Amino acid sequence: MKHVLLDFDGPVCSVFAGLPAPEVARQLLQGLLATSEQAPAGSEAESDPLALLRLIADARPDLTAEVDNALASLETEAVLIGWPNPGCESVLRACARSGRSVSVVSNNAGVAIDAYLTEQGLNRYVAGVFGRIPGDPSSMKPNPRLLLEAMKEAGSKPEECIFIGDAARDVEAGNAAGVVTIGYANKPGKEAKLAAAGAVAIVDSMQLIADAMS
Repeated sequence: MKHVLLDFDGPVCSVFAGLPAPEVARQLLQGLLATSEQAPAGSEAESDPLALLRLIADARPDLTAEVDNALASLETEAVLIGWPNPGCESVLRACARSGRSVSVVSNNAGVAIDAYLTEQGLNRYVAGVFGRIPGDPSSMKPNPRLLLEAMKEAGSKPEECIFIGDAARDVEAGNAAGVVTIGYANKPGKEAKLAAAGAVAIVDSMQLIADAMS
């Protein structure tokens, strides 16, 4: 295995630990209403900002780019006060020592991921960042598109890669891309969901992965 594909929210950091996801969703919707646009049905009850983006894009495609851009700004604000995963840097260092390349593949905005990696001094360990395609929420996992793009840019084949993610949609995307996926169960109840999705292994600590790579 020469190429590690790494999800962002969870394995790298807790994106919305400082600026909670429901508050991000509220601000996103508030910004939409401030422009005198009518909120799509069900949007006021949605507390997941990424799910809210999908909902708005489905109901009002004409607003997708505007809302995605607003969410990217909020995500960038959130990551700078988010909580780093203490085991992530160990994984990145282990990859560097063993000659493995790392790509971050995430449903979060690429600008937010770049801001976090730069702020934490981790960008030197990451060969590529593949956030959702701006204005195209359909690119988000479980769609394998971002994984396929990461592998193409790195010149790697699925059998040469491993993907680490903390959600069933990560495992589903990995399966669709032909990449073996390790599930990171960082919260109660995730282990069963990751196993059901088909994760090849499940860990509750990124440090365990770093130790294995070393």
